[in-house]
Parts: sequence; C-alpha cells; structure tokens
Amino acid sequence: MRLTPGPAREVDLDGLDLFDLDLYTSGDPHPVWDAMRDRAPLHHQVLPDGREFWSVTRYDDVCRVLGDHREFTSERGTTPTHVGVDDPAAGVLLTSTDPPRHTEVRRPIGTRLTARAVKSWEDSIRATIVRFLAPALDGEPFDLAERALLLPAMVTGPLLGIPEKDWAELVQLTAMVTAPADRHFRHGSEAATLAIAHHELVTYVKEWVTARRAAGGEDESLLHHLMSVRPGGAPLTDEEIALDGYSILLGANVTTPHTVSGTVQALIERPEQFAKAQADPSLIPNLVEEGLRWTSAACNFMRYAVDDVEIAGGTIPARAAVVAWIGSANRDAAQFTDPHQFDLTRDNAKRHVAFGFGPHFCIGAPLARMTLRVFFEELLQRFESIELVGEAEHLRSYFISGMTHLPIVAKERKTP
Repeated sequence: MRLTPGPAREVDLDGLDLFDLDLYTSGDPHPVWDAMRDRAPLHHQVLPDGREFWSVTRYDDVCRVLGDHREFTSERGTTPTHVGVDDPAAGVLLTSTDPPRHTEVRRPIGTRLTARAVKSWEDSIRATIVRFLAPALDGEPFDLAERALLLPAMVTGPLLGIPEKDWAELVQLTAMVTAPADRHFRHGSEAATLAIAHHELVTYVKEWVTARRAAGGEDESLLHHLMSVRPGGAPLTDEEIALDGYSILLGANVTTPHTVSGTVQALIERPEQFAKAQADPSLIPNLVEEGLRWTSAACNFMRYAVDDVEIAGGTIPARAAVVAWIGSANRDAAQFTDPHQFDLTRDNAKRHVAFGFGPHFCIGAPLARMTLRVFFEELLQRFESIELVGEAEHLRSYFISGMTHLPIVAKERKTP
C-alpha cells in the first residue's frame, strides 16, 4: 500500500470495493479513505457472495467502535477475513473475547509487558538489532522488508520461550494468517492457507505446552506464564492456552516489521527528516510514534454491532459487521494537521491508534515501542545514509499494510 498518497482523484463511493486486494498491493487507498471521511463516514458494502459490512473511517468513530465492547462486540471475530462468518474460536481466543473474561486473561499477561517490565530486556534487544543490521554495513544491497519479517521473532522468541530453530517457520505461518493472498505466503486457496496456518500454529502451541508440562519446573517465558493464568478462578485448558498463545504469536510477529520498513522508506524519501533525527537523537521516540501513525501496519479491525447503533450520521443494524479503518483514522485531518505529511516533530503523533484503542489496545505496545526506538537509535548511529536500489513490493492484504521487499544500500557512518 502506498504510504505517500498520489494526487487527489475522483472516487466512486457507490462502486467502491474495500476488499479489492489490488487497491492495497499496487493501488492507493488514501484518496479513497479521504473521500469516505468527507462524504461517507459510514459506508455500506455488499460482497459478491451476499455478505455485507459497514465501515467507519473517521478517528472519533474508529475509537468508538474499538473502545465500546457493549455496543460493538469482539466475540464473533475481529478480522475482515471472518466477515459474515463467525470465528469458531471467538469467546476463547484472546483477541476475540470481550471483558470481563478478556480482562481476566489479559491482565496477568500485561503485567509482564509494562514499560517498566520490558526495560530490563533493552540490552538484549539492542544486541539483537545490532546483529540484524550488521549485514547492511558492507554496502551491498540489503532487502530490509524481507529480512525484517524475522526481526520480531529474533526479539520476542527468547521472551516467549520459542527456540531459534522454530522462528522462521512461525514467522511464515503468522504471515499466512494475515496475508493469505500474498504470493510469498499462499498455499493453494486463501481458505486453505488460513486453515493450514491456523492448524499449524495452534498445534505448535499445544505441543509446546505438553512438552513443558512433561518437563516440569518453571521458566520466565510468556507462553509458560499463560499456564498459570486463572480467569474466573479456573486454570485455562490446554486448548485455551493454545488459542491465546496463537494470539500472542500473531501480535508479536505481524506488525513491527512493516513499521520498520515503512518508516525507513519515509526517511529515504525525505532525507531532511533523516538528517534531523540523526542530528538530534532526542527526536527518535517521536520518530517512532510518527512511524506508527504513518504506516498503520494493522490497517483495520472488525467488530459486530450488538444492537442497532447510530454512528457517523447513519445506523448500523444489530449483528452487522463493522470495519474500523485504522489507516484512515491515522490520516484524519480533524486530528492530525497535514496528515499526509511525514513529520517526526509532529506534536501529537502519539495520539495515533496504530495499536488499536480500548480493551484490545495492543498488549505488546511497550515492547514494540522500545524495539522500534532501539532500532532507529542503532540505524541512525551506524548509517550515514540509506538509498533505495529497487522497487518496493507491497503486501497483498487488506488487513496488514506492509511490504515484502524494500531493497536498500546503506552507507556506514564514520565515527570521529
């Protein structure tokens, strides 16, 4: 998906297909979202097979849909791949569960992922990122987007308790879940790709739990911590642990690489911004927030209306699917001045909703923020300049906004 929009154009909202994968792979959805926020902030689409959904694109409406589980439930599925077909894991899977159960499962995991808790991992994460960037120092072409797919596993694998030998396979499987139509990850039909990935990931966590139980003892990994969570006073079943572990693996792997690639691309296209961040490292935390806003790697989330809901000048009928477009909300001019400008000094960049909003706000946000900060600290310290040496290739997905290829050449920065 293009992150810097092309020229404004006429948009036929009546004939609009928001699930047209070409719009995100080779097209430009930002003028479409601009038109929707202006003329159709509540948009209705019927798919060729009869399934239908509503869309909200304004910042305030996106926050309302994601923030109020009493009006908009997660317990029928939360990704557009499930639109009109209830997710069989809903009500158990952490991402597809409403409070109070969601809170009871999430809270004990969240205590391990606060900003204070993850601070102790900074040195090991920095060492990982230094190792990740090292091959680019030789001045040869380096496909940042392709290599970055593995970066979250390199960072979170040890924290989750996942052995290094399994990282590449799990990254491939999580990508199959979120981009089943992309040629790099597709196995047969999209439905088959999703089914294979879901089965393999859940089976992996089940086998991990079985092996840990057999081994006995305790460890500090997040997956092991799931085994001690007791919502409502009862321990999670192995099936529930497997599904919640599946949620954690997805969250850990699928967005950070695309934030890295998209933000680096923005800096390449705007060398004055690169120079500004390099000259003043105190700007890097805000660069991270602007990068999160700019890339909006989780492009949307879905909910279902519990009852008829009036919103954005219209009515969503009870039990209807509604897609909240994160990528649009983060470019809403009512919230962000000159939203299509990448500006690392933007004073309210942190108001983005790239991590979602409300009860399902990304539980790993503190870890993601720290990882991105350390990444850009090391990149700006080590590289004098970065150039694009080929075409970016965009992920074929309407759910995750990202890239599969971003070939670059970096010039090493000489220390005085």
